[in-house]
Amino acid sequence: MTSDARKLPTGFGRLWTPQTISSLGDGVTQAALPLLALTLTRDPMALAVVTAAGTLPWLLFGVLGGALVDRWDRRRTMWVADAARAVLLAIPAAAAALDVLSIPLLAAVAFLLGLGGLFFDTAATAYLPDLLRRDPALLERANSRLRGTQTAMSGFAGPPAGSALLALGRAVPLLTDAVSFLLSALLVRTLPAMPRPVPEARESLLRQARAGASYVFRDRVLLGLALRPAVGNIAFLAVETVLALFAHDRLGIDTYGFGLLLTAEATGGLLGAGIASYLGRRLGTGTALTCTAAVEGLAILGLAAAPNPYVAGLALSVCGAGMGATMVLAPSLRQAIVPAHLMGRVASTSRMLAMCAAPIGAFLGGWLATAYDIRTPLFAAAVLLLAMTAVTASMTSNRRVEAALRAAALAGGPDHPASKEPAQESAPDLL
Repeated sequence: MTSDARKLPTGFGRLWTPQTISSLGDGVTQAALPLLALTLTRDPMALAVVTAAGTLPWLLFGVLGGALVDRWDRRRTMWVADAARAVLLAIPAAAAALDVLSIPLLAAVAFLLGLGGLFFDTAATAYLPDLLRRDPALLERANSRLRGTQTAMSGFAGPPAGSALLALGRAVPLLTDAVSFLLSALLVRTLPAMPRPVPEARESLLRQARAGASYVFRDRVLLGLALRPAVGNIAFLAVETVLALFAHDRLGIDTYGFGLLLTAEATGGLLGAGIASYLGRRLGTGTALTCTAAVEGLAILGLAAAPNPYVAGLALSVCGAGMGATMVLAPSLRQAIVPAHLMGRVASTSRMLAMCAAPIGAFLGGWLATAYDIRTPLFAAAVLLLAMTAVTASMTSNRRVEAALRAAALAGGPDHPASKEPAQESAPDLL
């Protein structure tokens, strides 16, 4: 029986359900926190501090957090992180009810929520390949479901719900998210226990973190997988920084229409996540990743040249589809080839590179729009994405990907799923 015919284990449902609940709560808070801040101040810098605070943990502690996750029990890390976030959200909820809410408090809450997210997301990323025994096909199917659900909950359902709940009272959306974290923590505790990775020789946390980061930079496939979101974030943040202004000035889109434009991108993301496994099987994972990266660049080029909102919406939905497929295929491949004892550090290093690149993109977009034209950041982003595609195509080619999967199967021994698969003809490198 091939891996495609195997079913996801029942334990996956117990991981999928809490992540679905938590994603809905995240969407609620992502809309509510900026709106809460807006009720306290109109200072753009103060509002930016609240927004930026949530990303700081990845920039400051990303690799160290991954090293800690590789030392700790991953199931326990997940439920403790969610339980802590549930308790944390009760603080601003109480402050809002007592009318003592402040910008510093919201910034501190955003930072601590981001820190909890760092530990939960890294532990979940490391736990999933153990649950699925690093079966590449099962990992793609599982990540497709997780990514699709996350997009639907945090992108579609959560933000409108957050805005609606805020109308009922400033504490309501915060308490709703707290309940979602509490439910998630209780469900995560029911997950099957996994053996902890074999401990490494006694080393300092800093040295272990450095070893995880160097593992990424020494491996061509992992480096290619890390460069895609890092360079992609520079490009996408350059676009996002000016997108509202571009939509208003160039396309004549009002506030309601801009929301529909973002919905088109999210819809494409759902489609891309749904067809990712099919693309991987038909083209090979390496070629599929190259194609989706090229599609993203061409779609942004189409957005820059869009003559009307309809073409712009189509371009954004195509870009979203490329991003959705990439965000299923790339993590699934990483989870299939990285040793268990390094999974937390490798995942957090890749995420940290992507997060560090985001401010560069935001600054680049603002500077290009100011110095040249509102469309210039979009053209620059398209060129950057296509250049990245050309550079990383050989790093994550089908040949390299299949060699990495074979090496992981040999390292995993006879119980590794890939070691039981019949030999298959390699998918061609189309690009």
